[in-house]
Amino acid sequence: MNRNLSIACLQYSSTENEKYTLKIIKNLIDKAVDAEAELITLPECATSLQKNSTLTKKMAKTESENFSLQTLREIAKLYSIFILIGSLPIKAHNKLVNRSFLVGPEGNILYKYDKIHLFDVELPNGDIYKESDTYLAGNRAVIAKIKKNKIKIGLTICYDLRFPNLYQDLAFNGAEIIVVPSAFSNFTGPIHWHTLLKARAIETGAFIVAPAQTGYHECGRISYGHSLIVSPWGEVLKDAKKEVGIIHTNIKLDQVRKVRKSLPSLNSKKNYSTNF
Repeated sequence: MNRNLSIACLQYSSTENEKYTLKIIKNLIDKAVDAEAELITLPECATSLQKNSTLTKKMAKTESENFSLQTLREIAKLYSIFILIGSLPIKAHNKLVNRSFLVGPEGNILYKYDKIHLFDVELPNGDIYKESDTYLAGNRAVIAKIKKNKIKIGLTICYDLRFPNLYQDLAFNGAEIIVVPSAFSNFTGPIHWHTLLKARAIETGAFIVAPAQTGYHECGRISYGHSLIVSPWGEVLKDAKKEVGIIHTNIKLDQVRKVRKSLPSLNSKKNYSTNF
């Protein structure tokens, strides 16, 4: 049984105009297809970043109306590939959800995941983020199953990275790959990004695949870049640094079984009683 999967991460800077960003994405997908990637992953806020929540809400569409979603579904079908759309702002109820989509080779939406942990922080440099003003939090962890259910992929988004219990639960329930599409702050990135991603890989014995936004955006944000693919042993296999482009590798999923057998920490997971 073939337990390999060819994966690519796209790294770029989303603009305010989704159609312009989609042109950038299409060029990078062409490169990933040339590299024979089977699963192509895009970062959080995959096709646009707006200046403020008012504009984000104004520009957001429902799934059926979303131009980016329909375009990327067509591309997946054209090339017969899996595409992980890191996230799109989708209208739901009276707010939006920050939603990932896993699209199959026939252009169908296979799985969806709404970001559970919203980025409500005030950083030491004065930057303030309040995602809960714009988005509803998701309440359900998701494991995607692809290639006749033989490969299991845990879905997370950016700030989820700081909540290790989610990752351990995904791994405990069979996830061999966990994706972390992100638009990570350039302030916290240099200190936290590599460390957290390597830690999540080591704790779970899973491959961590983290496509990321990079550089300066029209809206004024700066993203850290450094899309990473990390092995279950915590080794950085690929690092996109700061450049626009792709990283690509062929991962061998048998490594997950070997690492978890060597360090069976997931099997030793306990619920602790406390007396604080």
